[in-house]
Amino acid sequence: MIVDKPSRGPREGDVITIKSYKHDGSLHRTWRDTMVLKTSENAIIGLNDHTLVTEDNGRRWVTREPAIVYFHKKYWFNIIAMIRDNGVSYYCNLASPYSLDKEALKYIDYDLDVKVFPDGEKHLLDADEYAAHSKKWHYPKEVDQILKAHVKILVDWINEGKGPFSKGYVDVWYSRYQYLMQQRLNDRR
Repeated sequence: MIVDKPSRGPREGDVITIKSYKHDGSLHRTWRDTMVLKTSENAIIGLNDHTLVTEDNGRRWVTREPAIVYFHKKYWFNIIAMIRDNGVSYYCNLASPYSLDKEALKYIDYDLDVKVFPDGEKHLLDADEYAAHSKKWHYPKEVDQILKAHVKILVDWINEGKGPFSKGYVDVWYSRYQYLMQQRLNDRR
């Protein structure tokens, strides 16, 4: 009898694709070549650096700065810590928990975003887009309630310096990325 081995998830140093979708199932955005820095049972931390991004309309662009990405299977948000000359800015997407298959890490983007500036100032973005899409695609009441609850969790994380907002988080994971990139260079020699 032949038994299939369970497929393993990505490991540290692997490169994956990230795909975001809209509630109706349409592809929203794709990031190529995100390096995995850490995986656990419920979370993946990765890094984008000059990563090719393709929009749903076919427009392509490349990220300008390194960004640490955080995805979780239980939280309805993901967090992008953008490392800029003037400090770290965060872009937080209210989104479904991620799923992972052989093709990509995937999630549904629910329009609402929270941006955190280097000085700690916070802005809720795209509430009008959320309202329009909620009406257009008939977001279930349960999804609306979950997203509102997770906005509160996210703001608590920001205010308490928890998870990706903690002191040292960006330094630790960016250093890990630099180490892994150096290992790759050494392996090619």
